[in-house]
Amino acid sequence: MRKCPELILAPMEGVGDRTFRKAMASVGGFDEAVMDFLSVPKNAHVPSLAKKYESDELLPIPIAAQLMGSDPNLMAAMAKEMEKRGAKRVDLNCGCPSNTVTGNGSGSSLLKNPNLLHTIAKAMVDAVNVPVTVKMRSGYEDTSLFEENLKAAESSGIKFLTLHPRTKIDGYGPPAKWEYIAKAKEILKIPVVGNGDILTVSDALNMLKQTNCDALMIGRGSVANPFIFHEIKAHFSNTLFQPSLEALLRYIDVFVSNLPEDMQSRGRINKMKQLFGFIFTSKNSLKELRKEMLTFSPSTLDSFLGFAIPLLKKGWVNESQAT
Repeated sequence: MRKCPELILAPMEGVGDRTFRKAMASVGGFDEAVMDFLSVPKNAHVPSLAKKYESDELLPIPIAAQLMGSDPNLMAAMAKEMEKRGAKRVDLNCGCPSNTVTGNGSGSSLLKNPNLLHTIAKAMVDAVNVPVTVKMRSGYEDTSLFEENLKAAESSGIKFLTLHPRTKIDGYGPPAKWEYIAKAKEILKIPVVGNGDILTVSDALNMLKQTNCDALMIGRGSVANPFIFHEIKAHFSNTLFQPSLEALLRYIDVFVSNLPEDMQSRGRINKMKQLFGFIFTSKNSLKELRKEMLTFSPSTLDSFLGFAIPLLKKGWVNESQAT
């Protein structure tokens, strides 16, 4: 039986922000996190932009910096700045499917131009002494350049590649096609991290079996179940990990306490609704209560929590009694 692979908390635009990462760090179980991407526009003032990254945010858990842009010189300068600020790894985003991002030639739009992908990655590699990595999708409109993009990334000198096996056009819709992770393992000599549709321990084990990938990156599965990393590690150590309602409530408390101080009341409510929307997909009895939670219209964050937490407790107890 293989040992537990490295487990990485994925960067997630609009979900995996500092508030979420701090709450996840209070639970633990993952070996590294990746900051949500820093967009590096062509008029970027590198030192000012770099201040958004804090290497000690989750200590003792390391957090990699992720950069997104299309100008090789600026991306190299930003990578160097990340290294100065303590980043132990700098990642190039070649996966964001947002139209506002791809319209600027960044994110997954780099997958239309393997030469540019290579040039940017190599500029970053040459600029720093820490590992540079790439996170990419399987393609833009299709997978016709899949192998070319893989080889372009590898030949730049990156240390490993993370693959989310959906195209830009796929968004987050169809099931992730894990066979592309397996293909990447066959093509590349560097390690490959598998990402996409890991929602349970069984999903993690199946991905490892089907793809032979070297590590796992988990995003939305950890939003629904913040204990998933512990559950995976428990499997590999042949121990039992049973998440408790009390531990989940502590996680929610940490999440609330780390909401930005300048966030308006409506923003706080929507942020918590988003989190609970994910959590209420983790158990069948919670799924039955999800619509009731989402359609509740509170006037304050306290009133939302006063309504949603008893629902959460109810669903959790019902699920426990059923099993």
